[in-house]
Amino acid sequence: MTGAHLVIETATPAQTRRLGEKLARYVRPGDVLLLLGELGSGKTVLVQGLARGLGVKEGVSSKSFVLLGEYEGRLKLYHADLYRLATPEEAEELALDEYCRDGVLAVEWPDRAWHVFPDDHLLVRFEVTGASRRRLSFSATGERSRQLLEALRLETKARARA
Repeated sequence: MTGAHLVIETATPAQTRRLGEKLARYVRPGDVLLLLGELGSGKTVLVQGLARGLGVKEGVSSKSFVLLGEYEGRLKLYHADLYRLATPEEAEELALDEYCRDGVLAVEWPDRAWHVFPDDHLLVRFEVTGASRRRLSFSATGERSRQLLEALRLETKARARA
């Protein structure tokens, strides 16, 4: 899939948060973002930026003890954290596919239940490369996620030149 991958490096949590804000400019209802990375790699920080970019007023925090948070903004934001799931069947009970119809779904630890997500999603892999440095590798898996990825690619190129 041509243009289906994008790698962005951030030096601080603030840069990761700003990247989430940029992404918020292009998401629309039905978009699914799957965030994969170790504890403390910046997944929640990216979601905080996404929320800010969507105009969410309340703070977004790690959902490690609450599996799903819902936030009102320009679009609804559903933030799921599947870290504490005991079985993949528990993810089915959450009916996450229903949430992504009227808003944007951002899921941390999606590897706990790959089977419940739509085929077309934006996968973001987080890699810790230093104390505050992160490498985010974006992969599109379908037409809509490819459009989202391309918009983000153009946005980051435009900002780099400015």
